[in-house]
Amino acid sequence: MVRGKIKQASIALVLGLFSVSSIAGGSHNKGHDKTGWETSKNSEACEGFGPQTPRNIDSKAGENKRIFGIAPDSSEMNLCNIHLHKNAEHKASAFSIYAGDGDGHGYESGYQCAISKTLTPTEMAPTSGTICEGKHGGLKPGDTIEVHWVHTSCAVKPGATLGSCLSDKDCLNPTLRVETQVFTLVNDSNALDFNDLDYDGNIVNGYHQPKALPTNTGKAVEFLGSTTGPSYNGQKCSTAQVTWAVRPQCAKVDINTVGEWCKDNAFSEDHAHGVRKLVVNPKLLSTIK
Repeated sequence: MVRGKIKQASIALVLGLFSVSSIAGGSHNKGHDKTGWETSKNSEACEGFGPQTPRNIDSKAGENKRIFGIAPDSSEMNLCNIHLHKNAEHKASAFSIYAGDGDGHGYESGYQCAISKTLTPTEMAPTSGTICEGKHGGLKPGDTIEVHWVHTSCAVKPGATLGSCLSDKDCLNPTLRVETQVFTLVNDSNALDFNDLDYDGNIVNGYHQPKALPTNTGKAVEFLGSTTGPSYNGQKCSTAQVTWAVRPQCAKVDINTVGEWCKDNAFSEDHAHGVRKLVVNPKLLSTIK
């Protein structure tokens, strides 16, 4: 009986690590740079944790000494979850427009694509209905989203929440990889169809796989990090160990197809999540090789 309780507690702990929508906790950072959003390099950092995410992928510097193995290629792992964040959690030259000094839970945080400021009137035309509406509102043409295709070493099927990336039977400590793309939403049927990047039961060589991943937005920047989301900050870190692959350029995607996906997908995702503050403290970053 005691062993059963311990097992249940362990599962609950691990599942908690993978929440993308849990309530933020811990003290808020007191030292900000000129944006008011990025964590100061001189701020007190949580200690004893591995490298954290999100980060500026244009900067390779990092001082975190905790090393773990790079995950296999995503084609050799099982897709376990797809979800999206309103605005980019990561930062790069192509998505570096500051979105606002929010707390991460709403939609006035993170970064926007540079191309979002040069769209045509047609691309910016209002949609006929609400798109992926949640408690903080919906999405509209011109918005930026960051999409995460999460892969796991566990023999599991894709499902709701990042808890679907582990198994309470034999895989409580999975190897994880997140393939990442930042998009600008446009009201244009000639743009990418988000459903082409969905799962829809696709199995390749025995692995659950997305039907496709973006291929024309630059070589993905690969690094060691953690889970993201507004539950974490510079003083409350994630213990998960994740290999990230973040593409450095934005792409345009048809907002109507994103809306279709929010209404019907295998992951019970119906809205965009908030973002975690950008991590810039070198003690919390890995070195990008």
